[in-house]
Amino acid sequence: MDAAGTDVILAPGLIDLQVNGCAGIDVNAAGFGAADVAALTRTQWERGVTRFCPTIVTAPEEHIVAALRAVADARRADPLVRAAIPGVHVEGPHVSPEDGPRGAHDPAHVRPADPDELERWQAASGGLVRIVTIAPETAGAVGYIRAATAAGILVSIGHTAASPAQLAAAVDAGARMSTHLGNGIAATLPRHPNPIWTQLSDDRLTASFIADGHHLDAAALTAMLRAKGPSRSVLVSDSTRLTGCAPGDYDEPVGGRVTLHPDGKLTLFASPLMAGSACSLDRCVDWAARHLEVGLAGAVRLASDAPARLLGLPGRATFEAGTPADITLCRFDDAAGFQAVGTVLDGVVVAGGSHHDTG
Repeated sequence: MDAAGTDVILAPGLIDLQVNGCAGIDVNAAGFGAADVAALTRTQWERGVTRFCPTIVTAPEEHIVAALRAVADARRADPLVRAAIPGVHVEGPHVSPEDGPRGAHDPAHVRPADPDELERWQAASGGLVRIVTIAPETAGAVGYIRAATAAGILVSIGHTAASPAQLAAAVDAGARMSTHLGNGIAATLPRHPNPIWTQLSDDRLTASFIADGHHLDAAALTAMLRAKGPSRSVLVSDSTRLTGCAPGDYDEPVGGRVTLHPDGKLTLFASPLMAGSACSLDRCVDWAARHLEVGLAGAVRLASDAPARLLGLPGRATFEAGTPADITLCRFDDAAGFQAVGTVLDGVVVAGGSHHDTG
């Protein structure tokens, strides 16, 4: 797979654990409904992503519940959408209230961890919450992590200024992932200890990384991938609705006024702080293949079989005999880079041709 050329390559289907939106569709917008979920799913298929987790960020509980119900409705209406969305990632609202680690999350809706609220989310959606991101220093975090883990939910650490002891307590309670490690953190940190070193050094944590070239530079991400190793590293997009949009200033449900720069960097208005990503997962794979030592094959694995293992989807990204295939058809060469040209989900062509069963 690492050889440059123009031949079509059959790669494992890409899986994105963190999709806030794409191509004008926003999971966190008021009025987000089942039709938007279906449209968002198509944007992912068009970019070579077979499966993804719509990501809901810090908001009032009724807003989170409405978005969860929209996803549940869309999954009930279409079996392919149901297959494409194995669950939802709720990022917050139990994150750091501090400027910097809080990122673009609305401070008005940051609140202590509440297992009862998590139960209400699950009741409203039929158990769709698959991943939750929490800051370990949040009041009630340890009990919340235990409850979520017991319910089969993958708990991820993120948007945090936690101490080493708080991070260790979270992992001891069941946290098994770090959300976009190296981001959602204070702009200036002590040399040591700091939350990045602590999470990198704990082999119980799998780290997700945004490989868009803006959230982490190549040197930082190379060092982090070496520390974690390929078996404990995942690429995510953290894409927003501005993915695929023209540069300019926009008013967003998350972050308020933001700027999409000509180079693709997305920041809070008049601020260096990131406001999510304007890159889809295929572009992250492209950047990683071009700029990191992992090459194309390694970048694809970090965006396919690594997240498949986290979600408990054995065989979906490994072409196991007798398993309906999840395939991203792509090209890769020095001039155009990584390009998705077709997508197959559960043996059905969902992009790059008429929908049909390949079996």
